[in-house]
Amino acid sequence: MAQSIETDETTVHDRLKTSVAEAKLGGSEKNRQKIKDTGKLLVRERLAELFDDENYIEDGLLARFEDGLPGDAVVIAFGKVDGREVCVIANDYSVKAGTWGNRTFEKITMAQKKAEAAGIPIVYLFDSAGARIDEQFESFAGRNAWGNIFYNQVQISGRVPQVCALFGPSPAGSAYVPALCDLTIMVRGNATAYLGSPRLAEMVTGEKVTLEEMGGAEMHSTVSGLGDVLVDDDSEAVAAIRVWLSFLPPNWTTTPPIAEAVPPREGRSIEEIVPLREAEVFDMEELVESLVDEGTWFPYKELFAPEMITGFARINGRPVGLVGNQPTHMGGSIFPNSSDKAARFIWICNAYGIPIIFLVDIAGYMIGSEVERQGIIRHGAKMIFAVSECRVPRITVLVRKAYGGGYLAMSGSPMNPDAVIALPTARPALMGPDAAVNGIYYNQIHAIEDPQARKAFIAEKHAEYAEKIDVFKIANANAVEAVVPANDLRDDLTRRLALYSKRDTVPVERRQAVTPV
Repeated sequence: MAQSIETDETTVHDRLKTSVAEAKLGGSEKNRQKIKDTGKLLVRERLAELFDDENYIEDGLLARFEDGLPGDAVVIAFGKVDGREVCVIANDYSVKAGTWGNRTFEKITMAQKKAEAAGIPIVYLFDSAGARIDEQFESFAGRNAWGNIFYNQVQISGRVPQVCALFGPSPAGSAYVPALCDLTIMVRGNATAYLGSPRLAEMVTGEKVTLEEMGGAEMHSTVSGLGDVLVDDDSEAVAAIRVWLSFLPPNWTTTPPIAEAVPPREGRSIEEIVPLREAEVFDMEELVESLVDEGTWFPYKELFAPEMITGFARINGRPVGLVGNQPTHMGGSIFPNSSDKAARFIWICNAYGIPIIFLVDIAGYMIGSEVERQGIIRHGAKMIFAVSECRVPRITVLVRKAYGGGYLAMSGSPMNPDAVIALPTARPALMGPDAAVNGIYYNQIHAIEDPQARKAFIAEKHAEYAEKIDVFKIANANAVEAVVPANDLRDDLTRRLALYSKRDTVPVERRQAVTPV
């Protein structure tokens, strides 16, 4: 008669139950309490807030459990977020500070492949002190190594959404995980990302710098541009992930989810928001809020290059990406950083089939020796490249001025958008009246000695030029699809989005485009 196999005191089933319970706790009670004392959530508390319920699959829970490293410091889980399957790769900081070992990269890379094969988004919840130096000989130099994680991210890019939330450190090589994701969310005061620590920087270069200055969340969200969304705590980070995913399809072959339509927020109408005078500033985000479904505006890189606004929203329930000039910051001109910001957002929308609406009020690219040294031409070309290769529906709205190369970068008519819609306040031209009059009549202006006569001459020529770029002259030349009353813009866009979303979005056939850097 067969007898049950027993350990010293418990059956194998009891042993499994005990091992699973201990592994789910993660590291020691001391380590877990230390995390809580900093105001952070434990890894499974983050999962509980992200997933719809506790019915999720977990892979590799007992990996290295007998070595005292449950899960090898990473949790791999497959569960539902708003009813849709999602793969989560989450560091467990209570286990050896969430560091990467030789089983860690195996678990991560296998999860990436499973997610891509299933066509579901990947969420990286990162909180790690980096790779373990004592395990580098097994995990660094071979073909099966830590670097496979980044390789996989690139192969997956644009096929399924990838979003990363940084709750704590992500140093050295692990810093490339957020950089290679579609969206990076950083928790203020806790999240950091850097290639070399302040201590290492002082040793190598002699530079003395704080951790926040080197790679803190605020620095990356305002200066470097690595951080796309800055939040105050772990729960807000998890909530931001859920909102971001709600706009996107599970993968590139499916369509974005349409939600129930909601009216715009109450407040001033677009006609009231947009001034007639070009020199008068207005807030483009107020226009956005008056245009989109209430409560759906989700800014992307809001604190980085604020002269350009980018973000997701819904119009009559349909997800859209918005790219707009912000007159309240540097007149809404395009700088190197704002060009990069817009280009990357356009690529995200194009990857996942999100229609884009461009809201144009631009004097052009910024000029001057400083921006030329920063590479305004090189970076500006990147935005034009992104717009030109974009195949999702594009609708350009000329709100006010639309001058020079900025008109092209903002998806003007020569960039072949599905439609260019002008408001009555629109003024598209090679350059604005001031610059044009000064350029055309420079010698005549300076030949007039009497100041009053000179002023009258400039005003006369200014009026003549302004009349030539009047929106009705542009419409008469069939340079726009329509001139729409400002307060009818939402209804017009709703109908056009429904129409243009029916067409194919086939990319240009080629092996590899040579993208400007």
